[in-house]
Amino acid sequence: MRLTTAQALVRFLASQYSERDGVEHRLIPGCFGIFGHGNVAGLGQALLQAAHSGTFPYYLARNEQGQVHSATAFAKMRNRLQTFACTASTGPGSTNMITGAALATTNRLPVLLLPSDVFAGRGPDPVLQQLEDPRYGDVSVNDAFRPVSKYFDRITRPEQLIPAALAAMRVLTDSVETGAVTLALPQDVQAEAYDWPEDFFRRRVWHIDRAMPAPEALGRAVDLLRAAKAPLIVSGGGVVYSEAWEQLRAFAAATGIPVADTHAGKGAVPWDHPCAVGGLGSTGASAANALAADADVVLGIGTRYSDFTTASHTVFGNPDVRFVNLNVARFDAAKHSAEMVVADARRGLEALSAALSGWQVSGAYRARTRRLADEWNRAADACFGLGHAPLPAQTEILGALNRSLDDRDVVINAAGSMPGDLQMLWRARDPKAYQVEYAYSCMGYEIAAGVGVKLAAPDREAVVLVGDGSYLMMAQEIVTMIAERLKVIIVLVQNHGFASIGSLSESLGSQRFGTSYRYRAENGLLEGDVLPVDLAANAASLGATVLRASTVDEFRAAVKQAKANPVTTVVHVATDPLAPDPPGSAWWEVPVSEVSDVDSTRAAYETYVAEKRNQRRYL
Repeated sequence: MRLTTAQALVRFLASQYSERDGVEHRLIPGCFGIFGHGNVAGLGQALLQAAHSGTFPYYLARNEQGQVHSATAFAKMRNRLQTFACTASTGPGSTNMITGAALATTNRLPVLLLPSDVFAGRGPDPVLQQLEDPRYGDVSVNDAFRPVSKYFDRITRPEQLIPAALAAMRVLTDSVETGAVTLALPQDVQAEAYDWPEDFFRRRVWHIDRAMPAPEALGRAVDLLRAAKAPLIVSGGGVVYSEAWEQLRAFAAATGIPVADTHAGKGAVPWDHPCAVGGLGSTGASAANALAADADVVLGIGTRYSDFTTASHTVFGNPDVRFVNLNVARFDAAKHSAEMVVADARRGLEALSAALSGWQVSGAYRARTRRLADEWNRAADACFGLGHAPLPAQTEILGALNRSLDDRDVVINAAGSMPGDLQMLWRARDPKAYQVEYAYSCMGYEIAAGVGVKLAAPDREAVVLVGDGSYLMMAQEIVTMIAERLKVIIVLVQNHGFASIGSLSESLGSQRFGTSYRYRAENGLLEGDVLPVDLAANAASLGATVLRASTVDEFRAAVKQAKANPVTTVVHVATDPLAPDPPGSAWWEVPVSEVSDVDSTRAAYETYVAEKRNQRRYL
């Protein structure tokens, strides 16, 4: 069959499927893109043909980074069984996708990137937007994708697409090695015709099998757990991606082991489950952190133990603590010198449940778990009902939103102060209702992610939580929501700056320097009046319906109206960045200047040194 390279790639992608537990999905159900001179006549022409035939939909994005975030959020919502392709033109269009690639790979979520590249034949040389490197003739800006991609290839001849495309699908469907996959496509090769073998386009199903635990590893893990007096489960994203939440809930109920969660694992066990103790670590709940301080065995399930989860290696305080890590990735299973159970989370939990049948923690430990959880829930209720004036506290807005949403409604967030508040306070019952990206913590992710979540789950309400700082970095995908008639609720919290970094700056002795949106004052510093920025008006100009709220009651009413609206609706509310934060119970290491002529910095350094004494490797 004679097709161009681009036409062959699109036809190939339309024929790829994933399968797990007997259920098949279109692996790549469509393509996000922005066209420029590098891909409009190659991949763009191929997508035109496919769109007209109804075989491969195309979605026009407004920002190249944003489209990758949308694809990544879609993949996360679909538990890594599906993702989107993303294409951009040579040069700045393609390099705009690098941040999105880094986010996807850091979060271990599959996304296929198809950046255009310079001419393989080097007819025009240098071509428009080409980066010339006097040392290497074969380097382009797309080489910057290499360190943030799990697979990278440059297709300099049409026939190279065959092994490269198959390798790309292998990585996208690999539960351990998945992440961003980049196929760089020189613009002349995209349009070059080739006689392709028919078998390249046959329907392929990529089977995602569930790895079983080795009996010997399982036995060692069971021995440790049976001997434990104060065990603790850490529920990570692997529980959700494996769809193992029912198994985890049953295992916890049978054994009585308390369950703390990471951002990616929140909702796998409902917040009001008898064994649920909330978020763990630097932004965790006091219940989870108190149990972690005394835990003698920690069972980590599908977690990579980020520094927030371990509170920079301080949250697990028992000097004799041991770890059992159930993880499909040996790399993560080996962390903290753990007994490794390398397996799919669902299969591993099923095996542990059978092996530990009849064993459970003591009644006193169950009672302590419940007492600590109840104490924390009362503290969270207090954060929700502060009655702060004249502007409400952010925690009050989160509480009102949490109580206004149904269990299946999806909250989406990424960066700033809200992820910390959400990790502590948000009450999730559904494993797909909490989508907070905190591996890369990328400002600008939220609104673009709303597009992906709504495409992945059109039957759910998608609710984006975004601060003014993140909104200003990437609000363009509101236009994509409008164009695609996707109904998303965007809660826009205005606090005139970077609330999270402002609070962190103050705690580290840097006096919130450079974290507020202000006029420059006569002293040369950004300490003047608040800027006259109207983000609600901006959102309206992009096509969204906008509701403004000034109080918690007005906010609650606005959310109710937004849920009733059939179109994308922005709820704008101002909060006080200096309002009380939720009560912290763990540390996060951010180095403080060892010497300074600022009194507040010197005081912060003394605190830093004291906290650092509690840090250790779990060997």
